[in-house]
Amino acid sequence: MDIITVKNLYKVFGADPAKGLALVKAGNSKEEIYEQTGLTVGVQDASFTVAKGEIFVVMGLSGSGKSTLVRMLNRLIEPTAGEVWVDGDNVLTMNRDQLVKFRRSKTSMVFQSFALMPHLNVLDNVCFGLELDGMPRPQREERGMDALKQVGLEGWEKAAPGELSGGMQQRVGLARGLAMDPDILLMDEAFSALDPLIRSEMQDELLKLQDRHERTIVFISHDLDEALRIGDRIAIMEGGRVVQVGSPEEILQNPADDYVRAFFRGVDPTGVISAGDIVRDNQPKVIWHTPEGSPRATLELLNNQDREFGYVVGSDRKFYGVVSTDSLRDLLEAKNGKGNIEQAFLEAATPVQEGECLQDILPQVASHLWPIPVVDENNLYQGVVSKNRFLRTLYRAGNDNGNGNDLDQ
Repeated sequence: MDIITVKNLYKVFGADPAKGLALVKAGNSKEEIYEQTGLTVGVQDASFTVAKGEIFVVMGLSGSGKSTLVRMLNRLIEPTAGEVWVDGDNVLTMNRDQLVKFRRSKTSMVFQSFALMPHLNVLDNVCFGLELDGMPRPQREERGMDALKQVGLEGWEKAAPGELSGGMQQRVGLARGLAMDPDILLMDEAFSALDPLIRSEMQDELLKLQDRHERTIVFISHDLDEALRIGDRIAIMEGGRVVQVGSPEEILQNPADDYVRAFFRGVDPTGVISAGDIVRDNQPKVIWHTPEGSPRATLELLNNQDREFGYVVGSDRKFYGVVSTDSLRDLLEAKNGKGNIEQAFLEAATPVQEGECLQDILPQVASHLWPIPVVDENNLYQGVVSKNRFLRTLYRAGNDNGNGNDLDQ
């Protein structure tokens, strides 16, 4: 379910934005418009959706329009044209009172700057928005303490901001946003001012919070590692345009253009792409507890299809094991043509979960002759990952043109 829908959103900065809008719609570039009129196109024709409960990362180089874009979602910056729908309401048609209520109840924003008030203690900083909203002190302090607990600052509520480290101050800023209990959290380069170690800790904290509360988060970043680590989906911006939206895996495997490809160059695909992204259901399946499930019938099936391995599943696709022509022959010889197919299972043929990354399954793919079976969280068979498929994926992810035919055998 989508909670945010952005349609054909534009922002032109300058004295005559309508003129700039007409020029950009006529096909003029951002640079041409600035040279002709002095107007700056901040965002042009941006369209995307954000699903409820996902972390949606918007990233791009400096000047790409990402901060302008996020500020238009709650009209801290007024759009020049377009639509922003949040939970069925058009934000751009809201009057002043509706907009204030929307900002206080529906969304909350965390900036790169901690923006803490030095004369207030930590708890009062966290509760400041609630105080402006008219909430009585007991209730707002209860909410504030709960938010501090969420970010690991319980016990620091009476401290002054100057007594805290940079990472702790950013936690206070995050707690202030959480105290409003928003449906949507907008985070503009929230961790970029922190050193790498503290930034990593804050990313961990955000993911833990998301596991517990599953808010919708729009997160602005210029850091690809950060986007890959926390983002369910990523929007890449360039020159005010949203050039591609997709999961990290989708973008890595199918970049929209050279700009996106350059962004992802150097990324280790084995840490991003999962088994479920490259699984193929193209191997012989043997249904257990049917005539096809007998060792002799299974051996005949594999021979007829010129395949060496078969994957034994139930009628409900529950995975049981892998057999080979050799293991079936050995069983038939040992049991005088009889036996249960389970006795032919290859002991080392254990399945991997579809969510496991390629880095984790590499040892199994490399060390076994058979394609590796892949199952979901309910142990239902999804297909296999073969050596050829694995290597082809790595080739495509690292190849500049992103092309190549899949080898699924």
